[in-house]
This record gives sequence, structure tokens and C-alpha cells, in this order.
Amino acid sequence: MKILITTIFDYPHEGGLSTHVSTLKKGLEERGHQVDVLSFSNINPLLRKVYAQAPGFIINKVRKGKGQLINDRQRQKLLSSHLDSIKNNYDVINSQDVFAANASIEMGIPTVATVHGYYSFEAISRGALIENSKEDLEVQKIEEKAYQRAAKVVAVDKRISEYIKKKSNVTASIIRNFIDVDAFQPDKINTKSIREKYGIPENVNILFVPRRLTEKNGVKYPSLALPKVLEKHPNTLLMYAGTGEQFEKIQEIIKQNNLSNNVKMLGSVPHEEMMGLYALSDIVLVPSVYSHGVEEATSISALEAMGSGSPVIAGAVGGLKEIFENDVDGILVKEKDVDNLSNAIIRILDDPEFGKKLAINARAKVEREYSHLSAAEKFEQIYTEAIKKNAIK
Repeated sequence: MKILITTIFDYPHEGGLSTHVSTLKKGLEERGHQVDVLSFSNINPLLRKVYAQAPGFIINKVRKGKGQLINDRQRQKLLSSHLDSIKNNYDVINSQDVFAANASIEMGIPTVATVHGYYSFEAISRGALIENSKEDLEVQKIEEKAYQRAAKVVAVDKRISEYIKKKSNVTASIIRNFIDVDAFQPDKINTKSIREKYGIPENVNILFVPRRLTEKNGVKYPSLALPKVLEKHPNTLLMYAGTGEQFEKIQEIIKQNNLSNNVKMLGSVPHEEMMGLYALSDIVLVPSVYSHGVEEATSISALEAMGSGSPVIAGAVGGLKEIFENDVDGILVKEKDVDNLSNAIIRILDDPEFGKKLAINARAKVEREYSHLSAAEKFEQIYTEAIKKNAIK
């Protein structure tokens, strides 16, 4: 099959969607398919700036949300223009967002829409849209249109599939997120070079937060939990890998609690270096929270941590509750509960054997249930169904 993956976002970029695309592409290619990616990064830089980024930025200063919608619409138009010149090269298109879905569907090529989250709610959560504004309602209509017109729809967890059903009366297939398990071999990673590059000292307990610094990811809570952890385990370092609008909030917490010697903000980290950071970590934290109707999907960060041999503490929300069995292959904590989070961290630091047991069980689960080759086979079946459905029309 000749498969085109589309998105109005940059590729590659920081975050789970980009990792999903790369890993799916690898799995499909290993199964013998030709796979290309068309993203906003493929558009001429001048066109990107003049027709999408600059107008969106300026208009957003005048009316919050309107610029965001204009930006996304213009990205869709630019993607459509590029698609029109290459559409006959592909059997099926797999879009990764609703604007790319609508652009792809208009080409007349069978389109499978993968839904990673709640487009409108997530824009509200990160401050890009105002809830119930004209722009918010318009984005919801765009979502509904994409789900209803796509040949097939895929959701990455059960709650997102329920959201799609409620919004558009479309039944989505569920294919949970996945990783290339074989790429995560912590025993073979040269952690010394990672320590040197990022200035990570030896002989410290490392707590790692591999998340975009956005509200729904609950990234401020590890900093709030750290003072209690330091009372019992003073030789502890909290590391963040990611960027986002919560950066200033975390810096404020660090300053208020005199944590500058115990927190390291690494910024955006290349995905290939994340494996080394996972391998260095004593505990990986995925403290997601409910935010403006948004819940964490099947977190790729959590799956990567499970594959890396590090114990994981996660917020008991959304797809994370589907991934972890509490106290068996991870610890689930109540969202936004600082004491619950700090106690869970202390529990693992107090009992490394318990942490090791969690990590071993987690690795086994990922190998069984979250392989990229297994996911690629499922997508392959859905692509075939989409092509057949399109042929009947």
C-alpha cells in the first residue's frame, strides 16, 4: 500500500503526536508499505509565515481565539494545495488532526482520521480558545465534519471514542498508542554521555517528567511534591524535558520553595536522547490532570517509560487508567493531590525492590500489548476497509 500521513502541525515536533507518526511509519514500512508524511513543515517557509503564522499571531492579539482559528484554517488550505499535486500517488491517507482530515477528504482519497484528543477542549486548556466563544463553536463543527466524512475514524483510547460518538454519532475503532519496544534497551544505552551533556550528577535519585509543559499534563505537581520528598531523600533531582506555557509557573514554585539546586529544566530534548534520560531515571512521573474537559490519552511518554525499565507514577485520569494496574505495573495517584504524589515517590525511593518489580511488570505489558508492529497491522486492516468503503461510493 502507498500511504500518506498528514497533519497541519510541524513534523517532527515535540510531543506525542510526532512520536506516534514516526513509530507508525516505521511499523508500516517494516510490514512492506510505502509511507510518506506531509506536514506543515513541508510547506514553503515564506508561505507559512505570510499566510498562516503572521495573520494568526496578529489577529489573536486583537481577539483571542480568532487568530488561532485563522491560523489552523490557513494551514489546512496550504496543506490542501500541496495535497492536490500529489494525491494520485497514494492509496489511502491517514490524517492526524481534524483540519488535515478535512483537507485530505476533499482530495477524494480514502481518508482514515486518527483522533489523538479533544481538539476544542485542548485548545481551551492551553489558552488558545475561549470556551463557548464563536471560534470554539466553529472548531467543534469542524471536528464533527471531519469525523462524519472520514472513511474510517481511529481513537487512541476508549474515552476519546466515546467523545467522537457523542459529538458525531460515528463509531471509532480503538487502537491505543504504542512504541517500538525494541528501541528501548536501557542496558545498552551510554548514559555517561547523557549525564555529561545535561550536567546530571552521579549518585542522586532522579525523578523525570518527560512532558510538554502544559496544564493538562499536571507538570507543576512534581515541583509542589518535591519539598516533602527532600525531607526524607535530600539527594533527589527533579528533571523536566519539555517546553510550554507552564514553564513560568514551575519556575515560580522553584523560587518560592528554594528548589533551584534540586530541579533541572532541560527544555526540548531530541527524541533519540530521551531513551538515555529514561534509563537514568529512578522514577518517571506522568502526573496528568483533568483540564477543561481534557483527559490524558494513552500516553506515549508513559509507554516509553514502561519500555525503558523505569517505574512510573501516573495521574489516575483518562487513558492512563487503561494502561496501568495500580501497584502491579505502576502507581496511580489522585490527580492534583500533592501529598498522594509525594508519598508515592517516597514509597519507591524507600523500597527500590518494589520499584524494580513495577518496572519489570511494566516492560512485560508493553511487549505484550503496545508493540508498534501489532498496531501497524491493525491500521493496515483499517486502511483496507477505508479503501473498500471508498470504492463502493
